[in-house]
Amino acid sequence: MKKPELLAPAGSLEKLKTAFIYGADAVYIGGEEFSLRVAAENFTMEEMAEGVKYAHDRGKKVYLTANIIPHNTDIDQYAEFIKSAYKTGVDAVLVSDLGMFAITREICPDLEIHISTQANNVNYKSACMWHEMGAKRVVVAREMSFEEIAEIRERTPETLELEAFVHGAMCISYSGRCLLSNYMTNRDSNQGACSHPCRWNYYLMEEKRPGEYMPVFENERGTFIYNSKDLCMIEHIDDLIKSGIDSLKIEGRVKTEYYLATVVKAYRDAIDTYFEDPENFKFDPKWLEELKKVSHRDYTTGFYYGKPGGDEQNYETSSYIRDYELIGIVKEYDREKKLLSVVQKNRFFKGAEVEFLRPKGDFVKHKIEYMEDADGNEIEVANRPQSIAKIRIDEEIEPESMMRQVRIVNN
Repeated sequence: MKKPELLAPAGSLEKLKTAFIYGADAVYIGGEEFSLRVAAENFTMEEMAEGVKYAHDRGKKVYLTANIIPHNTDIDQYAEFIKSAYKTGVDAVLVSDLGMFAITREICPDLEIHISTQANNVNYKSACMWHEMGAKRVVVAREMSFEEIAEIRERTPETLELEAFVHGAMCISYSGRCLLSNYMTNRDSNQGACSHPCRWNYYLMEEKRPGEYMPVFENERGTFIYNSKDLCMIEHIDDLIKSGIDSLKIEGRVKTEYYLATVVKAYRDAIDTYFEDPENFKFDPKWLEELKKVSHRDYTTGFYYGKPGGDEQNYETSSYIRDYELIGIVKEYDREKKLLSVVQKNRFFKGAEVEFLRPKGDFVKHKIEYMEDADGNEIEVANRPQSIAKIRIDEEIEPESMMRQVRIVNN
């Protein structure tokens, strides 16, 4: 059985590196144009080239997203964009539009093309047609069940790869094709500028009673009628692997480095554990516990086990669950002095109980008994973001480990 690719989002060059350090096989990125995530930092051509080199030096891959629904002006500009992007060495480009597909085939005939979920890939016939035209991979729509994916796999050539989302935010529109944002805020979600009105609070107004707003659900705060829970398939990693999906995709190019590291590591550990002994594989609850330590909504399995019912929506709040926060990133360890240098991200105090999320192995708990600043002065609090704090700890912690603590809520 082939081990599936673990595909992670990378909204910036630093996030790209984080994804690979924590176990991703490939990342998908956006350029400064044609990407559906304008809120991400995205990549200049120079950064793209640097990211590709970083990946290839480690035997990893970089896929470029160009999956907007383009208008005429976009088509005119895309040719020059893909020429420049091709020179950086990206391994594939994701498109959703037939015109952009044609331009890519004409200008970069040997560049691998993946068909984005924005193309609403929900049947084997369209998947076959894309493959016949030259596509290497099809990203199936989020609205697909395991049963439907299995039929697509059975009725398409083995040379066609299938990719599917396994973790992250869900959209109330069919695989992201939404006009609600454009209508309400003049921000086009299909051009990457979604304002997420599906997460807003709504009331019901009867036509002949203007100004009388009634909650759709009996709650004084109103109700969030479009507010989907987040997809999480970590408990079903064995079913994902057995399904024949070639690439397991994590959503979240605008998420933080901490989110990325935590989610990638959890899925990396689960996949690798399965392949160590497939017949005796058992889900380890610690993987799900890790995923609960990042900013998230309640979790759901989406459409994988059939059409969702009412439980896949959160009707009470659109807020994220944030129980932990990143407070530092490890840079180096002085074995002689037993001092760990940490780049501060958020404030932390002497006496704090912290955890170190490491690229490999379980996290390490530690109570800070002593720390000093970069000049060797003992300090009680580290409260200067981006500066160095040194923590005394007996156990060596690897560089790029994430230091976190239970989130402190000020009343």
